[in-house]
Amino acid sequence: MILLVLGPAFLAARAGGMSELEAARHTWHIGIWCTVMCGVLKLILAPFGQVVRDAIPRAGLLGSLAAIALVLISFFPLTHILGSPLPGLLALVMVLGTLIAHVPLPGRTPGTLGALIVAGGVYYLLCLIGVAGYELPTTQPTVWFPTQWMESWQGTWWGAFPDAVPFLPFVLPFALATVVGGIDCTESAASAGDEYDARTVLGVEAAATFLAGLSGGVIQTTPYIGHPAYKAMGGRAAYTLATALLVGSAGVVGYFALLNAWIPAPAVYPILVFVGLEITSQTFMATPRKHYAAVVIACLPALAYLAMSLPDRIFGDSLMIQGGYTMASLEGGPLKHDLQTLRMLSNGFIVTGLLWSWMLASMIDRKLILAGVVMLGAAMLTCFGVMHSPIEGNRLFVPFLFDETSSLGLPAQYVPAVMEYVAGYAVTGAFLIAWSVFLPKVVSDDEVAGVNGH
Repeated sequence: MILLVLGPAFLAARAGGMSELEAARHTWHIGIWCTVMCGVLKLILAPFGQVVRDAIPRAGLLGSLAAIALVLISFFPLTHILGSPLPGLLALVMVLGTLIAHVPLPGRTPGTLGALIVAGGVYYLLCLIGVAGYELPTTQPTVWFPTQWMESWQGTWWGAFPDAVPFLPFVLPFALATVVGGIDCTESAASAGDEYDARTVLGVEAAATFLAGLSGGVIQTTPYIGHPAYKAMGGRAAYTLATALLVGSAGVVGYFALLNAWIPAPAVYPILVFVGLEITSQTFMATPRKHYAAVVIACLPALAYLAMSLPDRIFGDSLMIQGGYTMASLEGGPLKHDLQTLRMLSNGFIVTGLLWSWMLASMIDRKLILAGVVMLGAAMLTCFGVMHSPIEGNRLFVPFLFDETSSLGLPAQYVPAVMEYVAGYAVTGAFLIAWSVFLPKVVSDDEVAGVNGH
């Protein structure tokens, strides 16, 4: 939202002659519309959540969730943990030792609280003695009980819809990703012994996103993965309620900035590492052993997302932008080709991992026709950029019907690559369906018992 919607919208408004304040308000209104439309899409898709959950094997649902857990939740926090290795490693060992190895701290202190106290104390000690890289935090002036957000209820943002439309192809795929994530979270909770209806989960998520937009929010909501991890920590309904009250009151009252500034990141990020490890291990425990490979293949597109994160940050640096350097300006043909391949593999990686895992699990179960249908579905989604979009930000497109300058257009240089992906999935799907014809008939146990009985 920041890099692909709000930033470009603000720059476009400034280029159009608006003052800085006018451009900021206009950008806010565009962000509101994007969030509201995400809520609308989720409301439309919510009734189908349980059908999708019932159709996709557990390896597919939990495999794509494990991919998110490993890459987004466990790996990325390591840069903050090991960026301050002394307090970071201390906190990491305390959290993993208490929550995974179940080694109690003195006085049976909760591991997360102990890590915050001990590692946080070490962090501030290093700040006070002047160790390089450690500085006491500085905070911006706090606005207590802000009321500016309530302006959104006056409808001042309604007129910004035409300017928000070009950004919808960027934000709606992320809304779809959270829908898939919500279904995955429901299955994850079931694997830990707690059964919920996916339609209810997605419906509440959709309503929350819609209300957040109406209240001036520019970031959509989503069920946060980690149900098995929180349950292992002893969290129940009261834990969820307490979290909502703490974070919600932080926004309404205005003390969130203080928490964010004064709680040392190295002392709390190990909790995320634990959550990611717990989700991934739970995935294997709750999945049939024969489907383990299907779980692993779901993680591969997420690794492409991880591999692309650093090049994206390099080319997003202000120095590279001022110099006009982009991935397209690279002279190395193989390097440019590999980066573009990684881009297409990483975009929509949640959906890609789910479908790949579904396909492999179906093949393992000798359901080749179903596996072929899944590949044909992947071809359709690829044709519109839901997965394997070659455009930065995973933008949707409609090939051949819109000009390149349109927000739904597919630039000509990307057409061959996209069409080859589409053809690859389509041909693979047809092959799997044809392959099923030559499979030997599998005799079930019931049929064997019937023959023996005669």
